[in-house]
Amino acid sequence: MKTVGIVVEYNPLHNGHLYHLKQSKLAAEAEAAVGVMSGHFLQRGEPALADKWARTEMALASGVDLVLELPVAYAVQPAEWFAYGAIATLQATGVVDALCFGSESGDLKRLHGAAKALACEPDEFTGRLRAELKAGSSYPAAYAAAAGQVLDSGGAAHWLTQPNNSLGLHYLLAMWRLNSDMKPLTIPRREAGYHDAKAPEGTIASATAVRRLWCDSGDLAAAARYVPDSTLRILEREHASGRAPLDWEAFRRELFYRLYLLPPEELARYLEVTEGLEHRIKQALQTLEKPGIEPLIAKLKTKRYTRTKLMRTLAHIMLHHDKFHFGPDALATGPAYVRVLGFTERGRHLLKRMKRCAELPIVLTMTRDNSHLGGRAGLEADARATAVYANAFLGWNARAAFRDYYEPPRRF
Repeated sequence: MKTVGIVVEYNPLHNGHLYHLKQSKLAAEAEAAVGVMSGHFLQRGEPALADKWARTEMALASGVDLVLELPVAYAVQPAEWFAYGAIATLQATGVVDALCFGSESGDLKRLHGAAKALACEPDEFTGRLRAELKAGSSYPAAYAAAAGQVLDSGGAAHWLTQPNNSLGLHYLLAMWRLNSDMKPLTIPRREAGYHDAKAPEGTIASATAVRRLWCDSGDLAAAARYVPDSTLRILEREHASGRAPLDWEAFRRELFYRLYLLPPEELARYLEVTEGLEHRIKQALQTLEKPGIEPLIAKLKTKRYTRTKLMRTLAHIMLHHDKFHFGPDALATGPAYVRVLGFTERGRHLLKRMKRCAELPIVLTMTRDNSHLGGRAGLEADARATAVYANAFLGWNARAAFRDYYEPPRRF
């Protein structure tokens, strides 16, 4: 059974995602699709709109056959490590034949050429990267500028700043690094851009626009035309249960408790707290009129400290992601397990194959026997993320904090 792998967040799953899924299967001539999906916290540092089990149900209802969790240690990371964790997870299954990702350019040859030129990080690249960072550029902007100097293609610095082109490049770099035998494919994004907040006239809007429509109006029906019926039903159920929609403000007390409690030297231990940001955070706390995520980010934001970097930094602090256990040296060893969140009947057959050929232990539910996998940055971190996430539910109960230990994979 030919199988295509995709990397997703589904926050929430909308019609654009449905288009990408269908086109990925066509491009790979695949009968089945395996999705590796972020859990409760996402690549840009945001909490997911709905929990990972609800989003798994959206994926299965829309045609993904097997949903795997991207460990939170890789999910809340810049593009390099997000991509590395996702590709390593798909590779470890032993059942994925191709990887298909969306990109603004839709030009695999160009992305391949860029990956080949940058794979060994030539001196010209690293020198320009250091210079750009020293001058105060954000890492994504510095990376694009350094890549543009190396690549023999006009406008590289611009097209590599486009989010899906950048992720696509890092998927290819991760495949090279892991010596992956998956076949890479890309399809151009259709209509709405990745961060477009405005709802368009058609039926495809970005996840950002869908979230804003719901949260600003308070009425999920406002976003109905942009999502599949199955997504709408699941979101309605989660909303009725008090589990959605969640955003950063739902975690305000949890985060600010830690920010006020920890001294600067403790804050400095956490991932992406660099160059004195710990002192900047403490100073900002003293001048805030009232605790709030948006006012805090507004006070912290600079050319170097982008909104995305700051959201990830705050997530690391809230989730206890320290530099030793969650830094590059630890991440370079790769994920230590393959966590299954859900599967269809076709996915069940893939699971049978995985049990024979997977390179890593397969986890269906956390137990005392497997909770040690990956150490501090493994299943333990995923369970902590679930506990923190559950604290934001309107209908909070202690049992919700331990869902990783009793929720079985979703079956569709």
